[in-house]
Amino acid sequence: MNIAISNASEKPIYQQLFEQISAQILMGELESGYSLPPIRQAATELRISIITVKKAWEELERLGLIYTVTGKGCFVAELSRDEMLQKRNDMIRKQMAIDTSYYKSFGLTIEEVMELLREIY
Repeated sequence: MNIAISNASEKPIYQQLFEQISAQILMGELESGYSLPPIRQAATELRISIITVKKAWEELERLGLIYTVTGKGCFVAELSRDEMLQKRNDMIRKQMAIDTSYYKSFGLTIEEVMELLREIY
């Protein structure tokens, strides 16, 4: 598991943690059954709050990306390729809906958004 937290980012730290771990799971970098570090250990290693790590772990579990075994820890869930693609697409759609709302507030057309996206991508 490779995590890079930026205190300069506008994104909350728990969200950075959640996004990086979920991406690693959905890209197949963290395989099913992989044991995430205990919350306290992750917090210490990343130099962040235990509450922050707990919030990220809870979100990962809520989305079915990890599961908890009492007394043993948190593990990456077993997901088929189709399930991973579906979860990835659901997460992307959710973010795109937020972003689209923002672009609309500036009066951008879909064509303008696509042109900017092509420029940046």
